[in-house]
Amino acid sequence: AIRGGEVVLVAGNHDHRLVAPWLEGRGEGGRPPALGLEEHAGPDATPATAAIAEMLAPTTLDVAYPGVWLADGVYATHGHYVDRHSTVPSFERLSAAALGRVLGDSAADISAPDDYEVVLAPIYALLDAIAARAPDGRGPSHAHASTRAWRALAGDADRPLRRRLLAGAFPLGVGVLNRAGIGPFRADVSGPELRRAGLRAMREVIARLGVHARDVIFGHTHRGGPLPSDDPADWALPGGGRLWNTGSWVYERTWTSAGPGGPYWPGGVIELTGGGPPRREGLLDGLDAARLLAG
Repeated sequence: AIRGGEVVLVAGNHDHRLVAPWLEGRGEGGRPPALGLEEHAGPDATPATAAIAEMLAPTTLDVAYPGVWLADGVYATHGHYVDRHSTVPSFERLSAAALGRVLGDSAADISAPDDYEVVLAPIYALLDAIAARAPDGRGPSHAHASTRAWRALAGDADRPLRRRLLAGAFPLGVGVLNRAGIGPFRADVSGPELRRAGLRAMREVIARLGVHARDVIFGHTHRGGPLPSDDPADWALPGGGRLWNTGSWVYERTWTSAGPGGPYWPGGVIELTGGGPPRREGLLDGLDAARLLAG
């Protein structure tokens, strides 16, 4: 399907290891130069990316990080930098806040990609090391931690008493985190708030990095959009721009109850054609869950 084209690999959190050696090795043994908004490493950035390039041949591979300009005014990045700003107390967000506090690195002082990397890169390296050493058939202890927590708080219909107890304690725990200076977090874990929290955090990233783009494409939060039912204001950028989220390529039962076409249904892509505005399309919207799982 892509023979004769080009693939640009833009790593995020789960595949940070693909580019980590290159990021650390820049600078010819000295302090690596400052990361810009778009740094190109080529297919041989690391042994892992070279192996991917070999599998993709004859299609060419480029490696860009932390983002890439796809067209005039259109910037794309995985979106993992939102882990420093989200108001949802997810595993990654809590880890970033705690490490930032230990290092004396405040999210309020961020102004460049390296300010994100200094806190997030060690967390991603730790999680990758755990995943690589997990016994066969068993995920690492942090796997799906945020999903399990959300299910317990908002979706555990089979255990209503447990859900009520957790829901009552959750705001207290969030208050403790905020008073300790680890937040700010919000105790609202509803679907609309999860969407708004991710979009607020992405706007914060864009502002702090000085990304002057008409359209910014990201993923990470797995919530695709904008959808026709969404409030356009939630996706708006200052100056008239717009955020776009490709969505998820993972089928997760908890998040896909809305079925095909829902905000977390896998298979979303963002298409750019002819210099026009981005367009979101669901490539798997015609498949129900049984057909999707059957491959």
